[in-house]
Amino acid sequence: MTLVVVPVRYPLSAHSRATLRRAIEVADEHDADLTVLHVNLYQDDRHVTRTELKAAVERAVGHLERARYVVRSGFLVEETILDEVANEGADYVVIGRKQSSRWRRMIRRLLDDPDVEGFLRTELDCEIITASP
Repeated sequence: MTLVVVPVRYPLSAHSRATLRRAIEVADEHDADLTVLHVNLYQDDRHVTRTELKAAVERAVGHLERARYVVRSGFLVEETILDEVANEGADYVVIGRKQSSRWRRMIRRLLDDPDVEGFLRTELDCEIITASP
């Protein structure tokens, strides 16, 4: 089964809603399941539950028939997303333009090449789609 993963913020920002809508389009185009992912940072006081995430997404875009809602905890959002994508064997990852630039900064610290999409394709064997608001 084809899988699309879309990381989102909570509460859903305008950028997260746009990224989510693009991920839904990709899932529909490829007859894929959708994983909506939120990362609770260990260093933050606010921790979102799966139920809260699902309710927020359904308020924004309606009920999604083939969606799974996942909340993970981690120190770095980007690293936690990479772990989830790799563990689930995602075929597509839809990230927002803002998230793409954050990943670029993180990868620049690790490597000399800030090519996020190239790095993720090499590391994850999936297609990265950057959504625009």
